[in-house]
Amino acid sequence: MADKQQNKYAEIVLSCIEEKYFKDEIILEYHSFIRIISGEMKVIQADSSFTFGAGDTLLIPRNELSTYIKYPKDGRPYKSVVMTLTTERLKRFYTKNPIQLSEPHTHKIRTFDKHPLLESFFASIIPYFDLSDELPEKIISVKIEEALTILRTTDKGIDNLLADFSEPGKIDLAEFMEKNYMFNMPMEKFGYLTGRSLTTFKRDFKKAFYTTPRKWLTQKRLELAHYQLTEKGRKPVEIFYEVGFENLSHFSFVFKKHFGYPPTELTNRKAKSGS
Repeated sequence: MADKQQNKYAEIVLSCIEEKYFKDEIILEYHSFIRIISGEMKVIQADSSFTFGAGDTLLIPRNELSTYIKYPKDGRPYKSVVMTLTTERLKRFYTKNPIQLSEPHTHKIRTFDKHPLLESFFASIIPYFDLSDELPEKIISVKIEEALTILRTTDKGIDNLLADFSEPGKIDLAEFMEKNYMFNMPMEKFGYLTGRSLTTFKRDFKKAFYTTPRKWLTQKRLELAHYQLTEKGRKPVEIFYEVGFENLSHFSFVFKKHFGYPPTELTNRKAKSGS
């Protein structure tokens, strides 16, 4: 099931998942400021994973490669308020509000403790989704400015992230791919995040790995899956999303073709051995 959204205002969205789970792999073009109302969201990145639940508030930076798995909990659907902080809005904000830089920022998810300003802010947003008419642009602008002011109040180093408008530069392709191969993204996106055009990405990839991106990615994802099944004792249904496959049947087919036996055989072996 797709992620259902009440998206009247584009930059302020109520996201709702009512079925078992919803999974997507996204590189956000803009920073996203999120309050989870109910359900849970698991965010999987190259070197870490996070689980967020009802009442959690977070900021996901732009150009951050992540897998998102959203699912109901305690009989309630996954619901969240998502505010998109576009580059245009941020530049407009910082022309009126001097940037306060501190230490260089880390391009990571930021979380926020409960705070009266945050609680009152999101309480004021939720009733908007009951409106039948569009929210006036002036109010959208005011609410985004309010959100940015609260963020700067609760996180003194936030300007280092929000006021950084640079685009990804050319980085070490091999190092990036070794960290991010489990994300099932278009080659154009991999190229963009390494600071390359698609043509240059493919050329540099061949120099680094002596094969095509598609073959290498499949090999790496299958090796990761094999490790998760044998060493971690996980089941195929638990891992196929996380290692970069879109559905279980395709994962099982490719796995058997590569290793000569289905992934369920490893699960059965583990069960028989009692380990």
